[in-house]
Amino acid sequence: MGTETRTSENPIASGNQKVAFPAAEIDKRTAEQKAIDDWLPITSSRNAKWWYSAFHNVTAMVGAGVLSLPSAMASLGWGPGVVILVLSWIITLYTLWQMVEMHEMIPGKRFDRYHELGQHAFGEKLGLWIVVPQQLICEVDHFIMIFGSVHFVLSHLPNFNTISGISLAAAIMSLSYSTIAWVASVDKRVHNHIDVAVEYGYKASTSAGTVFNFLNALGDVAFAYAGHNVVLEIQATIPSSPEKPSKGPMWRGVLIAYLVVGLCYFPVALVGYWVFGNSVDDNILITLNKPTWLIVTANMFVVIHVIGSYQLYAMPVFDMIETVMVKKLHFEPSWLLRFVVRNVYVAFTMFVGITFPFFGALLGFFGGFAFAPTTYFLPCIMWLAIYKPRKFSLSWITNWICIVLGLLLMILSPIGGLRSIILNAKTYGFYQ
Repeated sequence: MGTETRTSENPIASGNQKVAFPAAEIDKRTAEQKAIDDWLPITSSRNAKWWYSAFHNVTAMVGAGVLSLPSAMASLGWGPGVVILVLSWIITLYTLWQMVEMHEMIPGKRFDRYHELGQHAFGEKLGLWIVVPQQLICEVDHFIMIFGSVHFVLSHLPNFNTISGISLAAAIMSLSYSTIAWVASVDKRVHNHIDVAVEYGYKASTSAGTVFNFLNALGDVAFAYAGHNVVLEIQATIPSSPEKPSKGPMWRGVLIAYLVVGLCYFPVALVGYWVFGNSVDDNILITLNKPTWLIVTANMFVVIHVIGSYQLYAMPVFDMIETVMVKKLHFEPSWLLRFVVRNVYVAFTMFVGITFPFFGALLGFFGGFAFAPTTYFLPCIMWLAIYKPRKFSLSWITNWICIVLGLLLMILSPIGGLRSIILNAKTYGFYQ
């Protein structure tokens, strides 16, 4: 009796060549691969509900950066500021829809990670080089904070579904402190508790300063819409079948999330600027100042939200590191490996946060340089590369508009952020 053979793709051979292997060997390799996938944080649990998508995306999208939007409006002005806020909301919702659609574009296969989709669109090696560096900058950028003692504990929760309670609390907190910010601002205006005359002109006294502030504000807005970097990973936790693909519940959750994003961003940005004008601080809670108990409460909500967003953005990084350790370096999947990897990562981000306390000044720079590609136009490029819509069709035109606007954002906004860093460099100091 002959030995049964099957063909399988050889991941080492160039071009994914089909190679014949004994059936038993293929079954063994499939079982080993399944065991690894069941251990890795992104693919180990696929029983999430649609509302998990909603609060995970709110946690990923809305951050403390919302409190800087009134200051961004002061640099942009009423007309440009409103247009940029609305356009960003529309464009990023469109690109998020593209990613949800592309998650299961090939029947029977799921692109569970951003870089996997990039590899399919641009090739195995080029896709990694295009996606991973930008995704890591975006994800690590959310972690520069000194809450090490908390994260040394929470970072050992194994996957997305185990941090769902933390993420839900973070989403509620983001809506709470955003609401406090704009409602307290309205109260000050109504009761005439504003100490200075409200002016809506640009902050800078020179044309050059106005231009650079405008560009830096573009980076602040880009940073505010940086939730796409964990979208595919969130969708990977939702069950899927040919009859009920995951994109249905995922998109339902995304729509709810974007409604909440709008309820956070637009009132804070527009009301905050309307009440305080160009005298608003980079953080509107500083401008509000009183009542003290309310501002302290809002800041506590910010801390809780930041803890939740750390965990949400850390999970894909843990998945990348653990995938390399297990699949490339052939470490045995174990609690000890996970314990070491995650503690080292938390310690590293804690060290960076303590060493470089001025990292927040880089948000305007990184907002355009790193967040704009992964959020505003990289999904559009992937869409064109994979689906190849007819030239000058509505889809083709829409994607190219987003690409051009995203490229302009990526090129222009870091200029303003870099100037701010240079101007304030003399006040910077390590471990301050």
